[in-house]
Amino acid sequence: MKNIFYILIILFFACEKEEIVSAFPEIEFASISPTTVQEFSEEINITISYLDANGDLGENNPDVKNMFVKDLRNGIEYEYRIPQLSPDNSEIQITGNLEIIINGTGIVGGGISEKVSFEVYVVDREGNKSNVIETDEITINQ
Repeated sequence: MKNIFYILIILFFACEKEEIVSAFPEIEFASISPTTVQEFSEEINITISYLDANGDLGENNPDVKNMFVKDLRNGIEYEYRIPQLSPDNSEIQITGNLEIIINGTGIVGGGISEKVSFEVYVVDREGNKSNVIETDEITINQ
């Protein structure tokens, strides 16, 4: 009976788990700052973390946009380019943080103060869209 127990333990540890590699980049919200901005005069800084299992996030062509930030108040989408983060055909997992700067946005609702949050997603060189994340809210003052 002991031999069967030892064989089961050996088989359990000898079996390799098959790793599933997603073709889609994954992002997570990290931060947004400051929490209060003066309209049209202060930058909004968003930080997201990314994981790209096959390493094809980013682009060398300056005309290609691959990071998108949507203002949830009015649906306006800002387009950015992530520079290529790993060599072509490298098939390596890459991870890190991306910084996004939104220059001086304003109040769209007519008041003297307004809350805003943003949706963010990225697209890799194969055209795979990441998950969509939403930032925390910040306040824009007149």
